[in-house]
Amino acid sequence: MDFKQQIKDLTQKYYPEIVEIRRHLHENPELSFEEYNTSKYICSKLDEMGIPYKAGFVKTGIIGTIKGKNPDKKVIALRADMDALPIIESDANPFKSCNTGVMHACGHDAHSASLLGTAKILNELKDQWEGTILLIFQPGEEKFPGGAKLMMEEGALDNPKPEIIIGAHVLPDMETGHVGFKEGMYMASGDEIYLTVKGKGGHAAMPHTLNDNVLIAANIIVSLQQVVARMVPANIPTVLSFGRFIAEGATNIIPEKVEIAGTLRTMNEEWRAKIKKHIRKIATGMAESMGVSCEVKINDGYPVVTNSELVTEIAHNAACNYLGHDKVHKMDIRMTAEDFGYYTQEYPCTFYRFGVKQVNNTPTGGLHTPSFNLNESSLETSVGAMAYIALDILAH
Repeated sequence: MDFKQQIKDLTQKYYPEIVEIRRHLHENPELSFEEYNTSKYICSKLDEMGIPYKAGFVKTGIIGTIKGKNPDKKVIALRADMDALPIIESDANPFKSCNTGVMHACGHDAHSASLLGTAKILNELKDQWEGTILLIFQPGEEKFPGGAKLMMEEGALDNPKPEIIIGAHVLPDMETGHVGFKEGMYMASGDEIYLTVKGKGGHAAMPHTLNDNVLIAANIIVSLQQVVARMVPANIPTVLSFGRFIAEGATNIIPEKVEIAGTLRTMNEEWRAKIKKHIRKIATGMAESMGVSCEVKINDGYPVVTNSELVTEIAHNAACNYLGHDKVHKMDIRMTAEDFGYYTQEYPCTFYRFGVKQVNNTPTGGLHTPSFNLNESSLETSVGAMAYIALDILAH
């Protein structure tokens, strides 16, 4: 059965309510793993729809369940994240955050509102499709170790266990009404690198009596670039960047300690492990050769987001049928990271983008910036497309 027109009609019918939900969430953002009021609000909406759910996973996470005919035939899950960021919102945004210093600057308000809208439509049509659809409202995407990992560890997806998981994310530079897919490797892993160089400090005019820890730390950073330039195969996208260098000396003082922090991003889990070994070896070896020590701490972040080729192909084709081929695009890889990668390690998944670009010279702003302001008409696309994709995947 082709649900396209039914979904389009229902999306238009419920669009004002979806916008209202998004605005409420935007005005009341909460930080990672603190989404208590957000969780209560989402539960209240599920109650209104008559959709059963289990709440309290990782304190605020929710799993809703919609059962169609023959619910055991296939089980799939749809995921939205709920957390906001510690950003002071620009006054230019019309629905400004009421929580000073906290902002939905990554579109998670749109994600949760969209999933609620999608749930409303799927629930209304449940007598016409077969299978079960789980609704994952996930906390803590923006903060290690990631809500996706913790929810799975708590057994949120164990009973019933989904066969496929689908997620979507806003994209500010894509036209509203459009979506994009990428099969295989899509988003990078994200690890945090911390280096602490320690040696004898002292008077900068007497370098022969001390260790020049600043120069040594700088040389370590330069040397580490060979990991990407000479050790990693050229066909594996990799980034090693250092954005923090703290040497609390003075014009005439060499400090005893230099602290460095950076990020490692790559698209290959095997090489991810090898790169971290190279980083430790180069940093500690160079420090020892210069008479100092280097402590290396690496926080393992989110894994690579790897989309199932089969699931992504089905979702891509469904989106083409629903929106038209001209509004569906092939995406490039992104070196940003997402905890959706944990789902892709355990399940066949697809994680795609929907455009939220403003029109008529209204600024959209970038993700994680104070001026981010999505085009709310994008919610019509995000809701309808996910509902149609979900039913098409259930039918395969």
